[in-house]
Order: sequence, then C-alpha cells, then structure tokens
Amino acid sequence: MIFITLVKWKTAPKKEHVDRFTKTIEGLEKKGIKIRTYWTLGRYNGVSIIEAPTEKDVMKMLLPWIDIVDLETIVAIPREEAIKLL
Repeated sequence: MIFITLVKWKTAPKKEHVDRFTKTIEGLEKKGIKIRTYWTLGRYNGVSIIEAPTEKDVMKMLLPWIDIVDLETIVAIPREEAIKLL
C-alpha cells in the first residue's frame, strides 16, 4: 500500500528531531517499509511517500511523532490500478 503524509512542524525543527527521524527511517527499511521524505515550501513543511504492507504499520510509525508535527495521511492508489476500477 502507498500512503502520502503531509507534515507541519509544531515548533521549529531541531537537529535531534532530524537525527531521530533518520534512525526511524533506517529501522523501517530493515522491516521492508520504504519511505521517501521531502521538505517543502508552502502550506506544509514536508511530504513523505510511504510504502508499507498495512495501515497499521504506518500508524505505528507515525504515532510517536504527533507531539512534534501535525500529520495528515492519505492512501494513494497508482493511476494504472485506479483506471481498472472504472
């Protein structure tokens, strides 16, 4: 499954947050969860594209961050698969 998470910092990001997130990503990759993260300008401070087996895997990954960032996560379906549903 593919998930897109929109991120807003609650406070200014700190190096310790970045280091913690880097360790989180490394741990997730060992479990087969892929994550690509981009810092952005505008309404959101970042966007993550996550490939994980289930919603529960993503929720477990994101819950520890709710004290630092506001998150909005949506499920994405590849265009080719969505067209087959028509």
